[in-house]
Amino acid sequence: MNTGITLMIVGMTTVFAVLLIIICLSNVLISIVNRIAPAEAEKVKAPAAPRPISPEVMEVISLTVSKITGGKGKVAQVTEA
Repeated sequence: MNTGITLMIVGMTTVFAVLLIIICLSNVLISIVNRIAPAEAEKVKAPAAPRPISPEVMEVISLTVSKITGGKGKVAQVTEA
């Protein structure tokens, strides 16, 4: 019984020590990589100007909304994605 408990304590301590070493080495590696190759700044895209929607497409959208809603729905605004 005493040998089992001793073996368990030694095993758990060893695993804890190895995991601690891995964490420390990982942090060192991350800091080295960040110094050598810093993250690039993200380029912000300017929003595109909305293109006008043709009257034919607008008419189809209005008729579709009207039919689906039973004439109760109205199209207020249409934008392209």
